[in-house]
Formats: sequence, C-alpha cells, structure tokens
Amino acid sequence: MTGPVVHTYRAANAGLWVNSYLVETEAGVLVFDTSLLISDIEALRARLAALKKPLLAIFLTHPHPDHFNGVSALVRGKEVPVYAARSVAQVIEESADAKRAQWSPTYGTEWPAETYYPNTPLSDKDEVRLDGISVTVRELGPGESHADSYFLVSAGDDRPVAFIGDLAFHGMHPYTNDGHSAAWLATLDILARELVGIPTLYPGHGGPASPAVFAAQRRYLLYYRELVRRLAGGQPRLPDVASEELEVGMRAFLPDAPLTWMIGLGADAVAAELAGGTAGGQAS
Repeated sequence: MTGPVVHTYRAANAGLWVNSYLVETEAGVLVFDTSLLISDIEALRARLAALKKPLLAIFLTHPHPDHFNGVSALVRGKEVPVYAARSVAQVIEESADAKRAQWSPTYGTEWPAETYYPNTPLSDKDEVRLDGISVTVRELGPGESHADSYFLVSAGDDRPVAFIGDLAFHGMHPYTNDGHSAAWLATLDILARELVGIPTLYPGHGGPASPAVFAAQRRYLLYYRELVRRLAGGQPRLPDVASEELEVGMRAFLPDAPLTWMIGLGADAVAAELAGGTAGGQAS
C-alpha cells in the first residue's frame, strides 16, 4: 500500500444518499462522517470490518444526524478519538436529543437509541497526525448547518484532499432549513479561495468534485433565495399556493436531481431569513 485509500459508503435514498468516507492507511482507518439510519450504519460498520484494520479516529464535519448518528455503532466499546470543531461538537450536544424526539416517530427502530458525542474538540486550524496522515480542521460557523467545518487531509508528497461535509451538495438539492443561507453564501466565497488548489473534494452528498462545486452551490442558493423572496412577498412564510411553483422552479434549475423534498422543507426558514426574522429551522 503506497498511500491512503479513500473508500466511500453511500447510504440509500431513505438515508439521504449521505456519504461516509473510510480513509485506509497502512495501520488503520480514519472515518469522515457516518450514516443516518441503523440499516446504513450497520452496512458501514461491515464495510469497516472488511478492511480488517483498526478504527483510528472519526471526524465529524457538522452537526446533522445523517453525519453523526453512526458514531456510537462504530465505536462500540473501543477507545477511539471522535474529532469535531468545537462549535460542531457543541451543537451536536445541544441538539441530538431533540432530533431523536423529532425523528424517532418517523423512522422508528431505524433511528439509533443513543448518541456518541465528540470526545476530542478541535479549534480552528488545529492539526491531527495519525499514521502519517495530517488532518487539519477549518471551522467556518453557521452555513448549511448551525456549525460547519471541513477537513484538509494530506499524506507525504500526495496532493491533499478535503472532506467538505454539506458545504456543497454535488448534483443534489441541498438542505436549507437551518436558515443561514446568507452566511452560507459568504462561506462559499471563502471556500472558493481557500480550496481552489485542492483537486478532489469529498462532499457529504454526491460524488467527488472539483472546487467548481462551490460556484454551482452558490448559483443554486442565489436562485432559490430569489424564488423564495418573490413568492413570499416579504412575509416570513411561503403561502401554500406558492409551494408548487417553488418546487417546479427548482426542479427545472437542477433537473433529475435527488432529494427534491428538500426544496419545500427549507422554504419557510429562508423566507423568514429574508424577511429579517429569526433564522434556524429543524435540522435533518
């Protein structure tokens, strides 16, 4: 083995097509984000076991359950560092119980019964070194979620890669229900500068991408915000009669893309944001 190998486990449709990444090194495996539902979490656990190497660490990009729900099953009695930016760790601790109460009636036994919280918080630009791999966190604040970050990973002379979580959805309709679309747009400008030289980005949803994915996500958000602004007419909620028009417009903007139910989910949060109301919806 000449260098780390990135393995991807992509959840099924019910699990939001979320990606979990297993970075295989000479001596073990680093995991970047996990799955939402127990069926996908167990499949991810089996994928990890098939590598026949110890789990060295887990890294969490942001505090949405489709990225942190699987930590407990992967750790399962082991002493494993679970890294996250401090703001990410804080929001997970503050929101996990509420998310379980919100979504357990929908998902039933597919929703994990417990949450394993990050045990090793990181400050912005902290570096972790494991088995010859350098992992540097970039803490970015609210954007797609209430607390976003990415991890820059490098090994020796190999070109670095970045695990960007949900800072850009690649070819899928994004989640906007946390109501920070303006901050997200500002973050995308930062990312376009910071990661311009990184050839491979691993997003939370969709296939590997180039830095051009940030411009694509920016175009989507600008169009979505403009449609919501027009349809809401300055009100903090979208009228029911306008919901279909919003969905038709965004489906036309991004044809044949998965996660179309996200289009309507975030409409009121973005309408409230544009109207000057309190941002923040129910995170998935």
